[in-house]
Amino acid sequence: MQLLKDRIMKDGTVRPGNILKVDSFLNHQMDIDLFNEIGKEFYRRFADCPITKIITVEASGIGIACITAQYFHVPVIFAKKSLTLNLDGDLYTTKVDSFTHKKTYNVVLSKKFLTPEDHVLLIDDFLANGCALQGLIDIVQKAGAVLEGAGIVIEKGFQDGGRRIRDMGVRLESLCIIDTMTEDALTFR
Repeated sequence: MQLLKDRIMKDGTVRPGNILKVDSFLNHQMDIDLFNEIGKEFYRRFADCPITKIITVEASGIGIACITAQYFHVPVIFAKKSLTLNLDGDLYTTKVDSFTHKKTYNVVLSKKFLTPEDHVLLIDDFLANGCALQGLIDIVQKAGAVLEGAGIVIEKGFQDGGRRIRDMGVRLESLCIIDTMTEDALTFR
C-alpha cells in the first residue's frame, strides 16, 4: 500500500532495538483518513470471506479494527490484556508476549462474544515475532470459530513472525512489509 509506505518514510523513525516509531499517525495519535484507507484496503483483500467478527488485541489495533469493521458491517472484539471488574462469565484466555513492552500478558476475551458460528478476521497494527497473532489464533481455535485470515498494517519481514503465521496455514495480508530497517534507512518488499 503505497500511501502507507509514503507515510512511514515521511513521519516514521527507527529506534534502537528494531523499533519503528509511527506514533504520530498509527498507534498513539491516529490519522483517521489514513485508517479509512487502511480499512478499505483490508475490505478489498478479504471481501471474498464471510466475516462475522473482527478481533484485535488492545490497544493499538482497536482503532484500525473499528474503521475496518465499518466496511464489513460487523462488530469488533478486542482481547483485553488484564482482567477488569466488568468482565463476567466464561473467558477464553491465552498468553501473549509483547515485543515492544517486553512483557507477557494473560489475554482474555469473553466467550459470549465468540462462537463456533463466527468467521473471524484478525487485525493488528504490527507483526514482528507473531506472538500477538498466535495468541488471537489460539482464542479463535478454542472457540471453534473459523479463522478467515489476518490483516496487518506493518509487518517486519526481517523477523520471523510472518513466516511462522503463514507456515500455520493462515491467510496473512500485510499492507506494508519492511525488509530491512536501520536508523538511516528502510527498505520495503
